[in-house]
Amino acid sequence: MSNLGVGIIGCGNISSAYLRLAPMFRGFEIRAVADIDDAAARARAEEFGVRHDSVEALLGAGDIDIVVNLTVPAAHFGVSSSALNSGKHVYSEKPFVLSLEEGAEIARLAEEKGCRVGSAPDTFLGGSHQHARHLIDEGVIGTVTSGTAFVMSHGMEHWHPNPDFFFLPGAGPVLDIGPYYVTNLVQLIGPVRRVAAVSTTPSRTRTILSEPRRGEEIPVKTPTTIHSILEFHGGAVVTLVTSWDVWAHGHKPMELYGTEASLDLPDPNFFGGELAMTRANQKPSAVDAWDHPFAVVNQGGVHANYRAAGLSDMALAIQEGRPHRCSMELALHAVEVMTGILNSGENGGFVEVTTTCERPAPLGPDSARALLN
Repeated sequence: MSNLGVGIIGCGNISSAYLRLAPMFRGFEIRAVADIDDAAARARAEEFGVRHDSVEALLGAGDIDIVVNLTVPAAHFGVSSSALNSGKHVYSEKPFVLSLEEGAEIARLAEEKGCRVGSAPDTFLGGSHQHARHLIDEGVIGTVTSGTAFVMSHGMEHWHPNPDFFFLPGAGPVLDIGPYYVTNLVQLIGPVRRVAAVSTTPSRTRTILSEPRRGEEIPVKTPTTIHSILEFHGGAVVTLVTSWDVWAHGHKPMELYGTEASLDLPDPNFFGGELAMTRANQKPSAVDAWDHPFAVVNQGGVHANYRAAGLSDMALAIQEGRPHRCSMELALHAVEVMTGILNSGENGGFVEVTTTCERPAPLGPDSARALLN
């Protein structure tokens, strides 16, 4: 089976992770990069030994089958639309669109052009999250009735060199970090029926503390603390709290409560981490690690990082004629859940979710190994 040609549009921080990790995976080969900042594209091309194109040239290149859209969120719709109109499959960073209307147009274009659309995050394919999926599917914790999820810190201005877009509409903690949590919850327990939230923006400006713009003030135009409730079609109710106004906290990233046991899950922003389970009248105990390749620590002696696993799965699925796991339907459902949370926080009351999706197929140890070179 030959590799599909991949071109990256958007050469910011995240592009280096895709370029560095891509050789691990089957099904695709990154052949070119492009960016509206030509110097950024040229630097990435030289760093990783790939071709440097203009955006227009990449979209028209005959050796590019899939465009990976790594632009800022506000540009996702336009770039993905252009790629589809050029007859290319699209794999986008999250969130792949910023509204249900944009998602419907992407879906229409994809059908018209006979192209696939996929979207990050693919961290839910990590070994720990897939182990949790296996335990839930096997009934080990019984029926999931409720849960909690917390993603809280003090914002990106402390480390990111250009944190402006994180605090603009289209980002904020819900749309920037929320996709990891919402997507993982959907793959674990199914689609969401309705949401409600309360939101606040404690500060209208942020001061950059990273170089090279240390000391510069930037505007905050999106809520930075949002407390939400998600009601799932299966009956579970999960509290999701996202905030960039918290210096420290003691909450676990994610807990699911079943009729037979409670399950503690690691941060879904990462592929690995420990699972713990508490059965009736017992103390919490670590769950024996699964022999899953995407749980193996491979970054800085701390994290398991297999970004591009979703891209590999999509490339192989195109050639094998099967559904890909990081699907457009899953991504669009997550987007509607998150925008529903923001709408509820602004207007009050529950927001019904109109989209739905199938849970993606599980990715057990053997299936994960099949993605690797």
